Amino acid sequence: MDIIIISLVTFFAALLTFFSGFGLGTILTPVMLLYFPVEIAIAFTGIVHFSNNIFKLFIIGKNVSKEVLIKFGFPAIIAAFFGSLLLFYIDENSIVYSININGILREVSAVKFVISLLLIMFAIIDLVPFFNNLKFEKKSLPIGGILSGFFGGLTGNQGALRSAFLIKIGLEKKVFVATTVVISSLVDMTRLGVYASNLVSINLSDYFALGFFSIISGIIGSIIGNKLLKKVTIEFIRFLVAILILVIAFGLLLGIL
Repeated sequence: MDIIIISLVTFFAALLTFFSGFGLGTILTPVMLLYFPVEIAIAFTGIVHFSNNIFKLFIIGKNVSKEVLIKFGFPAIIAAFFGSLLLFYIDENSIVYSININGILREVSAVKFVISLLLIMFAIIDLVPFFNNLKFEKKSLPIGGILSGFFGGLTGNQGALRSAFLIKIGLEKKVFVATTVVISSLVDMTRLGVYASNLVSINLSDYFALGFFSIISGIIGSIIGNKLLKKVTIEFIRFLVAILILVIAFGLLLGIL
């Protein structure tokens, strides 16, 4: 039953998030945590996310914007590295506020509070008609990469900021999805390098079936998502990105993510 539930979640998450370029890990991680220890849940989510991205590269990778990859992706990866290092120096007790949800006390750190406000700002820019014609110039790509990478390193939620920024520079829908996938894959490679050192001492044989079916389900979701991509407009993708960003932002504000 666990395999069926997680496979279904992976399938629909991969289908839904194919258009946005982010969100699979955000949706899948909480479900994994319901069934498995934290280290296994995070590691498997990373593996499924990376495998899904690699498959996406085969079907849409040719559409990647090399200019965006260089000007946005590389600064994002470097900034994410330094953002991750900063985690070791930030006071974990820097809490802005706490909120009680169903008897569970949720604490919101200063970093998550700031990132949630940035996400809400990006979402509003996409949802409010007044901002529809607003676009970022490509010369600002390095700034967007640094911001998304740095806050991603601090919070683990860089996909939302990345997509929120790239959707505003006027990329064609296939180029947008392909470029976000490539950048995400490069970040995943870094993450999995860290996870690998922690998986050496863990017996993964009991989780092989789960990992296998999760990866296959994600691939099937991406195949269908790719076919649907031909039928959707960039306006729909922008709307979906904005809604998913708001979900993540409020999840951070409520201390759920």
